[in-house]
Amino acid sequence: MATKADYIQLENADDVASIRDRLSFLRGQRVLLIWPEEGTILTRKLDLVLIQREAMRRAIRLALVTHDAEVVRHARELNISTFETIGAAERGRWKRGRGKVFTNRFQRPKEEPIPEDLKEVASRIYAEESEREKQWRRVRRLIGAVVFALVAVAIGYVLLPSATVTVTPATRRVETVADITVSPQSLGIDIENRIIPSSPISIQIDDNGTVEATGIQSVEDETAAGSVVFINKTADPVTIPAGTVVTTSAGTPIQFRTTTEANLAGGEGLQIEVPIEALQASAGLAGNVDSGTINTVIGPMADSVDVRNIAATAGGATRTQRVVTDTDMQTVLAIVKQQLQTRAYVEMQSRLTDKQCIILDTIKIGEERDDWKTYSAQVGDVDDSLTLSMKAVVDAVLVDEQFAQQVVLAQLTQQMQAGEIIKPETVTFDLGCESTGRIDPATGQIVFQMGGSAMITAQVDAGQVQQQLAGQSLNDATASLVTNLRLQQGIAPIISLWPEGFDRMPLLPFRISVQVQNTTTP
Repeated sequence: MATKADYIQLENADDVASIRDRLSFLRGQRVLLIWPEEGTILTRKLDLVLIQREAMRRAIRLALVTHDAEVVRHARELNISTFETIGAAERGRWKRGRGKVFTNRFQRPKEEPIPEDLKEVASRIYAEESEREKQWRRVRRLIGAVVFALVAVAIGYVLLPSATVTVTPATRRVETVADITVSPQSLGIDIENRIIPSSPISIQIDDNGTVEATGIQSVEDETAAGSVVFINKTADPVTIPAGTVVTTSAGTPIQFRTTTEANLAGGEGLQIEVPIEALQASAGLAGNVDSGTINTVIGPMADSVDVRNIAATAGGATRTQRVVTDTDMQTVLAIVKQQLQTRAYVEMQSRLTDKQCIILDTIKIGEERDDWKTYSAQVGDVDDSLTLSMKAVVDAVLVDEQFAQQVVLAQLTQQMQAGEIIKPETVTFDLGCESTGRIDPATGQIVFQMGGSAMITAQVDAGQVQQQLAGQSLNDATASLVTNLRLQQGIAPIISLWPEGFDRMPLLPFRISVQVQNTTTP
């Protein structure tokens, strides 16, 4: 009873060297080499010779399991058994391979015949064909040529025709505007409720501002002066002492005093001119009175004399100066705060990415201290202007508009119908938090609007179109496209067939090329 054989399963990558290495671990056994199911190897006779020599050197009897006709033929010449299956190899008889398969040049016959010398013998061995046999041979050749031509035509009819189908799917524009709520407490995006997260941003900044003082304070610069004429009302001389007070009688009384002593001669109606100046209470512009307006003597002299100013008084002047008020303090503080917020906004902007923005309504002074404020004057101080130098921390709310764009894109997607897709390259966004962001006074929430638009187009399954159109007539194929696809209104499908004049779609789907043509933006 034969010993059980060892199996060696060959792979497509095996060669003579790898197989000889695997045989090196065996000796004195039967070995069955099993060819791979797909592909083939060792198709040269020399390959089997080298493997056979290695097997004989190790006293191994070989057999092959293969379907390759070339390998089977070489194995038969080398007296190596071949089988169709492993089971047949286990049941069948194995041949003993030849040890010597080639004749070397020294073992050839010395008088080897030349092929030309054997020609005469060959003509006697093979009889000449009869005329009938020649005719049948020509008929067989003709039949073979016709069959070959028919097969070629059939193959050409199936393989050669091609078609190009150009379709323009229906396209429409969709738009939306979403009210986005910004929640500092939110950790993620809430697409359904249109809520997105935000993050705070703070910056410390300093600035200064100046306003004009609005308080007015009057300061008398010059006192009005002139002269009056005293008229004696008695027969006796009258002494008019310096400092005698005279005044106007119309409107607000303006008082003056004489600056020198005067002696008025006795006699009713006699006159004397005396210089005067305005009292301090009437100093400034108020002391400049018209002629004839000073007509009253104050004091006991009124019974003895009358008074008149022949010329107007002059020289009185009043100067005003600015004084810092509490309103000025509040105004300069408000201006500097506004400047701080503006400068902080500019500084924050420089730190943002393209997709980030700041809600303007949320910019505010987050921290201010009295020791961070320096005023150039205090309330009541005489000064033409008031300057404040101030430092503060400015807070704001930062929003990433990419989150808002996802909300808008979700709303655009809701407008799609079955079998439609959004063309990503057509998606655009407008508005945004910087232009529409605000704090809702009713709820205190931060909200802004973002708009978006996109082109939606019907989907075209190229593979399905190929399967549907294969083998159809040109008219049926056109009708099928119009019926089964959602095409742009007014743009009919185009079918180009090759060769020209062919009126039927190719039988093979892969010979149909489907091109999708995009429409311009409506």
